[in-house]
Amino acid sequence: MKDQAVYALILSGGTGLRCATDVPKQYLKSTGKMMITHCMEALCSSERVRKLVIIADETYRKAIEDEWKSSGSRGEILAFGEPGANRQLSIWNGLKLLQGIAAEGDIVLVHDAARPFVTAALIDRCLNACADHEGAMPVLPMKDTVYLTGADGRVNGLLERDRVVAGQAPEAFLYGKYLAANESLLPEKILSIRGSSEPAILAGMDVVVVDGDEKNRKVTTPTDLENYYGHFQGEETRN
Repeated sequence: MKDQAVYALILSGGTGLRCATDVPKQYLKSTGKMMITHCMEALCSSERVRKLVIIADETYRKAIEDEWKSSGSRGEILAFGEPGANRQLSIWNGLKLLQGIAAEGDIVLVHDAARPFVTAALIDRCLNACADHEGAMPVLPMKDTVYLTGADGRVNGLLERDRVVAGQAPEAFLYGKYLAANESLLPEKILSIRGSSEPAILAGMDVVVVDGDEKNRKVTTPTDLENYYGHFQGEETRN
């Protein structure tokens, strides 16, 4: 559907404990910009992404808004939402903010503020897939042999590597169907959800995989944080 509007839902409510920083990692700056700002700019590098909903603690909202305005980048922050008890409840809070704004057939693009390396090409692969499917998830093939282990720590099975993939973000979904899929898991089942596509899959939505990007890393560890600083400092040097 060529007339599908796109709403980017950015998750920025995490505390980033594994990076052991004084503030959550998504608010650390490289080349004068917070990680979330780099992420927002990356999302808006796609011509189809111009409407943003951000899940963030109230403490950081003014800083996000002020920096975004001063950046001169394309894209409008439509609303801020409260972080939930887990990642999926944060998504749910964002979906509710879009009620009365997004149409049933519009696309919600779920992304993490801690993934600032996403490209327009990857975003557009996800969005284009939603012309024929109800959802899309970027994935990477597994390079290592993958085993199943039991509670006793023993290896008890071997998975077919060609059929096992690692999921990435952003994930794209038709808004109306994804809203209903999440609502059906309230109030308890949604607490056990680990990935954005899981509610869609449980609801029987048609979710297709698209090629992911090795460079689209999530900043999780101190080493990832060093790569974050190096990436944008190197980019500034090249420019």
